[in-house]
Amino acid sequence: MEIRNSRNPMKKISFLFIPLLLGALTLQAQDKINWLTFEEAAAKTAENPRMILVDVYTDWCGWCKKMDKETFTNPAVIAYINKSFYPVKLNAENSSRKFNFKGREYTEETMARAFRVNSFPNFILMDPVMENITQMPGYRLPDDFLTGLDNLVQKFSK
Repeated sequence: MEIRNSRNPMKKISFLFIPLLLGALTLQAQDKINWLTFEEAAAKTAENPRMILVDVYTDWCGWCKKMDKETFTNPAVIAYINKSFYPVKLNAENSSRKFNFKGREYTEETMARAFRVNSFPNFILMDPVMENITQMPGYRLPDDFLTGLDNLVQKFSK
């Protein structure tokens, strides 16, 4: 009588494939900027202080869309922003979503006005106590964007 190994070789393959698939999904999930709402960034920096980068945009802005498509998909930009900031997307024309900040009620539109944003895209750099440090207006290629951000971080983190 012959005894056969009843183990299915496909099970071995699937046990090897599942960790590889999960690893690939984890890497893919890190291939984007972890954008937050303004109030999420405020809560996070209260727990663990970090600078905030606010991307002020509009839906009709072609340069904003170009930043999203070309600069914010660059692996070096993604890594730097996720490591160094609590990044926020702020639609300068959204008047429906309300939130409280420093005792006042804002919409994204009124917050953009409070920041005195006049052109798009515009990037607001805030310190860990949520004070507006400076603005960096205009479209930027990935290398220029990283250089500009890094120069600002070096200047204001002294």
